[in-house]
Amino acid sequence: MIGLVVGGVLGWLRPEWGNKIYFLRDIFINLIKSIIAPLVFSTIVVGIAGAGALRKVGRMGIKALVYFEIVTTAALFIGLAVVNFTKPGIGVTLAPASTDVIKAIGQSHPKTFIETIVHVFPSSIIESMVHGDVLQIVAFSVLFAMAVSAIGEKGKPIIRAMESLSQVMFKLTNYVMMFAPFGVGAAMAHTIGTQGLGVLVNLGNLVLSLYLALIIFIVLIFGLVIFIARVPLRQFARAVREPAALAFATTSSESALPKAMESMERIGVPRHIVGFVMPTGYSFNMDGSTLYLAMASVFVAQAAETTMGWHMGLGQQITMMLTLMITSKGVAGVPRTSLVVLLATLNSFLPAGLGPIGVAVIFGVDELMDMGRTCVNLIGNCLATIVVARWEAEFDDARASVFGTPAEAELDVKAGDVAFADAVAQGD
Repeated sequence: MIGLVVGGVLGWLRPEWGNKIYFLRDIFINLIKSIIAPLVFSTIVVGIAGAGALRKVGRMGIKALVYFEIVTTAALFIGLAVVNFTKPGIGVTLAPASTDVIKAIGQSHPKTFIETIVHVFPSSIIESMVHGDVLQIVAFSVLFAMAVSAIGEKGKPIIRAMESLSQVMFKLTNYVMMFAPFGVGAAMAHTIGTQGLGVLVNLGNLVLSLYLALIIFIVLIFGLVIFIARVPLRQFARAVREPAALAFATTSSESALPKAMESMERIGVPRHIVGFVMPTGYSFNMDGSTLYLAMASVFVAQAAETTMGWHMGLGQQITMMLTLMITSKGVAGVPRTSLVVLLATLNSFLPAGLGPIGVAVIFGVDELMDMGRTCVNLIGNCLATIVVARWEAEFDDARASVFGTPAEAELDVKAGDVAFADAVAQGD
């Protein structure tokens, strides 16, 4: 948090320094990315093959997908309600602008349902790890764990090796997190230094409306889920605060994934559930991004009404939301995913030419909005692991009750979990 504040002040007072120190953010993100593939792979293999959870994978996957769909649908309609109440697009004129941004985005397209299914299964796991494609790593890891489990005793050395690898990755995560304040500060300084505070003047209503909708979503939907699933609120807030701050400042969900996985295990979610649900949620449970898509698409429609008198009725808006429910699930591995889906959707529902101009207008403040939606994505996926664990009757309330206290370290030492005990002792 200190790095976040210092970076923001530095970017405000010395904007030119934002670009000069941005490399620190890139170093931090690269370090985190190097951890993700071996961490996800080893965690899933140990969780499924080592814990004998092979039969649970299919049931757990169905429950996770049902939960993902319910929550993301709620996010769509909350976004739709807020944007129609605040009307941030009214008064914004879609004047022709440079389309360089659109050309860059247009090189990609949202995947169809069939393309998404094909994409899940990698032709090369090495290539998937190089590109950091989490969904493909999850699919291969599950299949690999099934094979290890099927060969019985001969697979035990693999399980022991994966257990050691996962512990090493968690320890390495603690080392990398020592660099986090510098990476977070550099990211914030760059954002404020390049965007400036003046960028909020014209599009401030959209940014404020988005954050209002995100707060409403957290209080209503996450609050309801926490109540129904009996999630220990204080411990959960303590567990997600550091990963959420990382996601917010860096606008990268990947930067927070290793720390979030570690925190969810420490709070009482079994390793096989954390290893399966959280990486899968990064492709199918993007609550913040889904809410943003609903608001951004209607914002451009409202601006189109100001520009040329074209009006999008409530029925058309609902049809567009149904389209977004499908297309937003097919963007795994696509750069600038939210903008890609937004452009494709607008091109289908708005008069020709207005979609690209609308995306270009939003692009100016996209990074500021990306902070909020990425943070909510992260919190949503952490909550999903607890929900599935509770649904499977495997959530450890005893461990949750001592999270972040000296008693947790004692519990880990008794269980032989030295890596987690060290993390607690270091105040992580």
